[in-house]
Amino acid sequence: MATCPSRPAPEPQRDLDLLRPGPAERARTVAGRHGATVCAAGVESSRVLAHAVTDADQVLVALPAGGDLVGAVRAAPGADLSALVMVSDHAPVPLRRPLRAQLWLSGWLTPVPDRDQRAAVLAFAEARPAEVLLDVGRSITLLRLDLAEVVLGEGGPAVDVSPLEFLAARPDPLAALEADHLAHLDGDHPEFLALLSRLLPAGALGPADALRPLGLDRFGFRLRVERPGGHQDVRVPFGRPLTCPGELGPAIGRLACAARNRLRPA
Repeated sequence: MATCPSRPAPEPQRDLDLLRPGPAERARTVAGRHGATVCAAGVESSRVLAHAVTDADQVLVALPAGGDLVGAVRAAPGADLSALVMVSDHAPVPLRRPLRAQLWLSGWLTPVPDRDQRAAVLAFAEARPAEVLLDVGRSITLLRLDLAEVVLGEGGPAVDVSPLEFLAARPDPLAALEADHLAHLDGDHPEFLALLSRLLPAGALGPADALRPLGLDRFGFRLRVERPGGHQDVRVPFGRPLTCPGELGPAIGRLACAARNRLRPA
């Protein structure tokens, strides 16, 4: 267990509140969430059975082979259909407004050619294992989305992200453990949330407000202050961005020490 120094080191001369992932990294992280739908002109929107952005920077979606959308793709000139994939990111803990972000990926859907199907399935499975991949070529059709536009919405004005920057970015390294960690924090460790509240700006948490965990990334915790008449999202950053999940425990220890001393960690 980390021990707290009796005299914490002075805080570096920088604004730690500015430590946050950029739009491309956030968009790539949101792209890894499970809930997605796809729509195209003249076709009723469909739930995507599975989707992934592979290490080779391909956006792949798995849909029922007999569905209207797959039929529309195959009937389109050149088997190339303009479409929009929307990915929704929900908080892993119960909140009054659980939707954290939405990502809109627009471009052209086309079937993955038979000759490339095996490689595409393997790349898909490496990025995101999914049981439906076992039925690709039978009851499941694998489509590729050639990106034209990426838009990220996170509670404020939507942000355009360059498709090239989106594909070059990598998901947050804590994304795979975020949900379990936040659920554990919310259910079993109210004392740590109380500690984190000491690191909020003065006046951010009122007597009638509730502090809830909203997100976790390599830059720190995202917290939601739920008020009787609304909410506010705030960040409690780590002293420096993490590079792997193994650094999370020590970073949390430093945050706890900083909170007990009412200072942010160096």
